[in-house]
Amino acid sequence: MPASDIGDCPVLSLFSELLEIPSPPGREERIVDYLRTKLIGWGYAPVIDPAGNVMVRLPGRMSDGPTVCLAAHMDEIAVVVTLVEPNGDLRVINSGGLIPPKIGERPVVLLGDQADVPAIVSFGSTHRPGTQGIGTDWHDARLVTGLSVAELAAAGVRPGTPAVPTRDGRGPIVLGNGPDPLVAAWTFDDRAGVAALLNSLREFHEKSLQPALPTMVAFTVHEEGGCHGAKVLAHRERPDVFIAIDGCPVLPDGPLELDGRPGIWSKDQETNYDQALFRDLRRLAKEAGTELQPVVYERAASDAGRVYASGAAPRVGFFGQVRRNSHGFEIARKSVFANVSRVITAFMTQWTG
Repeated sequence: MPASDIGDCPVLSLFSELLEIPSPPGREERIVDYLRTKLIGWGYAPVIDPAGNVMVRLPGRMSDGPTVCLAAHMDEIAVVVTLVEPNGDLRVINSGGLIPPKIGERPVVLLGDQADVPAIVSFGSTHRPGTQGIGTDWHDARLVTGLSVAELAAAGVRPGTPAVPTRDGRGPIVLGNGPDPLVAAWTFDDRAGVAALLNSLREFHEKSLQPALPTMVAFTVHEEGGCHGAKVLAHRERPDVFIAIDGCPVLPDGPLELDGRPGIWSKDQETNYDQALFRDLRRLAKEAGTELQPVVYERAASDAGRVYASGAAPRVGFFGQVRRNSHGFEIARKSVFANVSRVITAFMTQWTG
């Protein structure tokens, strides 16, 4: 996508930078380094906790008010090696909600302990009997590297090594014309949330803003498959309010529209979100010039929902970009990214609990 197509959207510019960085669960250290550099450059003092979460503390104008944590997770869906076969092929399973048809046969990069290794996802030939369901099960999948078992071992490729799509297959791609086209990329989940929070922190720095309440902005590890980083952070910090900034997939026959308005979760499989906070967020969004579309998910969970279910925060919320597709190549309206950041800034500066 030409830089001119995203240059007027700082959130998408940050998102495009983040797409350069592989970050499967358990291997978020490269995004940690990127965030540390950005935040220190803006005058912040980021803290990296033992779990690998990155956190910035902002004093509030109401120093004795409730503590708020806004969080986005750094990890992305991936595949993970389960077996190195004698010919050097690698068997894999998913990490997070990835299913075989979503990734298809494409280039990926293995994050070995000693070196990165390029590979191709392979499901084999369809020119044989019994191929009607090929590519729908991880048992069919192999990663082909062209390396021997010994060469793979030297690169540190082993059971547990993760792989993610290469940068050239990630996007972003502009779809359509006009002032507010669609933008597609290999998973906004959750680099888009990270970018929105980063953009708000940049705005706070450039405009010398201060949140109304004592605030933590957190970038968490290992949301895919357990929300572990958020739970570790929340159990240690005990925020009064925990809000996840993430995505809202459009469901068939559901209420969400791909029109630039972000979404807000009211309920998921873990919990009913705090409804007073829900109403306040929607009010602040309108005052900021956008609207939060409400949605309920029967089969979804988030850092916020699982923090609440674990007893680590008494009030939780969730909002973020509305997008088509999930756990694959996702599509959103360009304006939604700036609107998410706009709501974050409005909430941080105005909400008093």
